[in-house]
Amino acid sequence: MNKITIQTPDDWHLHLRDGAMLQETVPASARCFNRAIIMPNLVPPVTNADMLNNYRERILAALPDGQSFEPLMTLYLTNQTTAADIKAAKAAGAVACKLYPAGATTNSDAAVKTLTALYPVFETMAAEGLLLLIHGEVTDHEIDIFDREKIFIERYLQDIVSRFPQLKVVFEHITTADAAEFVLAGPDNLAATITPQHLLLNRNDLLVGGVKPHNYCLPVLKRNTHQKALRSAVQSGSKKFFLGTDSAPHEKSKKESACGCAGCYSAWSAIELYAQVFDDLGALDKLEAFASHNGPDFYGLPRNSGQITLVKESWTLPEQLTLADGSLMVPFFAGQQVNWKLAAE
Repeated sequence: MNKITIQTPDDWHLHLRDGAMLQETVPASARCFNRAIIMPNLVPPVTNADMLNNYRERILAALPDGQSFEPLMTLYLTNQTTAADIKAAKAAGAVACKLYPAGATTNSDAAVKTLTALYPVFETMAAEGLLLLIHGEVTDHEIDIFDREKIFIERYLQDIVSRFPQLKVVFEHITTADAAEFVLAGPDNLAATITPQHLLLNRNDLLVGGVKPHNYCLPVLKRNTHQKALRSAVQSGSKKFFLGTDSAPHEKSKKESACGCAGCYSAWSAIELYAQVFDDLGALDKLEAFASHNGPDFYGLPRNSGQITLVKESWTLPEQLTLADGSLMVPFFAGQQVNWKLAAE
């Protein structure tokens, strides 16, 4: 197959950042995604309805004329979040709340330190119809970074999913066979997003031959057996898995440093890289459901009415990008060849 047309997809996990970065990230995602779940881990994080509304306005202000894009907003949970905050966020148009364990990833220091203390908040979310989006890793220093997702499932996620059957839970950017198996065996209120980097790469691509800072993300890349499990999950066609890029931009200087930031900026090539994975797996017939159907169906939102077309055509990603303020950024897969390309309208 050299050409495929699918319903317009959405990105169910996206970091746009803020300020000058929006001039790059918003058009890059809007080129192929009609909607996106916007992560709230700014500085300061989006913890109330006013901040949520203001952030949405800044995103839309960065959208070029003629492009269509709907940011689906989320609230950043902390141990100070109240039922009133949840209701106000819902009234402001939020569709979900994001749970970061404190210290788990970029700009998460202000996040949740005592997870069980949020159970009353989860009850309010379920009543209001807001989804719970979870970065599923423990952060205990003594637990190996490659085991943190597995331990989170055992310590917290099993209880949350069973205790709140009316609360829809998205296990974000899963990285392990343990997570894929847990989601597949779980109840209907549980689903998961999978990123392009975790389908394409494993920890060898991060560490062999020298550290590759632009392949560094959190949750960190795992061994190839886990990568294979994720590829099998999307190949299965299960409705429990859907597209979430976790596209997470950082300036080049902040990635290539003594303490490099976590995140892969995949927006430039995300839908093309997913197509490449599905093609490699002989599962292009499963791409549309993964990219365009499973996400809105789980969120209870309508599917998009438009279409995009991808053609099998090789192209090479740029080595770096120049932002509006003159700083540089390196896209995921920089300088590498991609075998599928979004067709011009």
